Amino acid sequence: MNTAAAGRDKGHATIIKKVSKKGHDEAHGGAWKVAFADFVLALMCLFLVLWILAARSSEQTAEDLRRVQGGKMFEDGGSMVAKIDQQRGSLIPREPVPAQSDTLQPRRAYANGDTNKPEQPNKTQPDQPPARRYETAADLRELAVVITRMADDTGLASNLQNIVTPYGLRVLLHDTDRFGMFERGNAYPTERFRKLLRQLGPVFAQVENQMLIVGHTDSTPFAGVESYPGALSNWSLSNNRAMAARFQMMAGGMPTTSVLQVVGMADRAPLDLTRSDADVNRRIELLVLTSEHAQAIRTMFGPPAGNTLFAPGADAVIPERSALQALRDRLVAR
Repeated sequence: MNTAAAGRDKGHATIIKKVSKKGHDEAHGGAWKVAFADFVLALMCLFLVLWILAARSSEQTAEDLRRVQGGKMFEDGGSMVAKIDQQRGSLIPREPVPAQSDTLQPRRAYANGDTNKPEQPNKTQPDQPPARRYETAADLRELAVVITRMADDTGLASNLQNIVTPYGLRVLLHDTDRFGMFERGNAYPTERFRKLLRQLGPVFAQVENQMLIVGHTDSTPFAGVESYPGALSNWSLSNNRAMAARFQMMAGGMPTTSVLQVVGMADRAPLDLTRSDADVNRRIELLVLTSEHAQAIRTMFGPPAGNTLFAPGADAVIPERSALQALRDRLVAR
């Protein structure tokens, strides 16, 4: 008491400090850490998905979408016509068609990004066959090797078959479970198929044989064809795809005289007889004809030779001597 009184007497103030611990622990709990960890985990998953999508090419993504959505395109009636109307264009792509020239090599992008610079022909290019007519089986096999090498370069080796027949070289470009030649339900070729066709253009520019281009589809019908007689069918689809293949090869440098006939066969000639909707049934065939069979087709659809009046309103056609001799030889051989 004496000390306190002495302090007051000397003018010292007494300070009392109160410390309150109420609510201190509640403000620094661990619940916010759990929420922040969930947020960081979700953000990491998002960036992981974006990285995977960026690593995949746009062509692979489009192919996955085609396989996933391909089975649903024909379920609701009339939807096919709407999908076709929503395409970016017709069978003709938006890029300009290169002009015909003596250059045999397709245009390509240069280091500075200029694609308009003309490319000089490379006479030592191994993928270019010599300019001549291919008549024998050995000649046709030589041409098949060149086409197979190009399919390997574009990643479509599994989509290609080459068959040497008595009529010529039969080149089959068909769908697989991994890659399709065209977008489902229309005649717009995929990026790889368009690249392959344009590379084949300079090849067929060197081949003097004429060819048939034949389009095939599977048996999957178009929805609403019965209700809308003017809607597309497999007949028009197969013909449009054959015409699209012709256009792409011409854009690559093939002359118009290389094509003798363009045909659409719908689903009338499937490769897989057990499954009418098999991938291989959707295809484009290029039949490089020998001179003999090309002439036979021209004669078949050209003016008949040696017409003679058989009866009023009816004509009889006198067969050619070569055809009669071949028939005699066949009968003698029996």
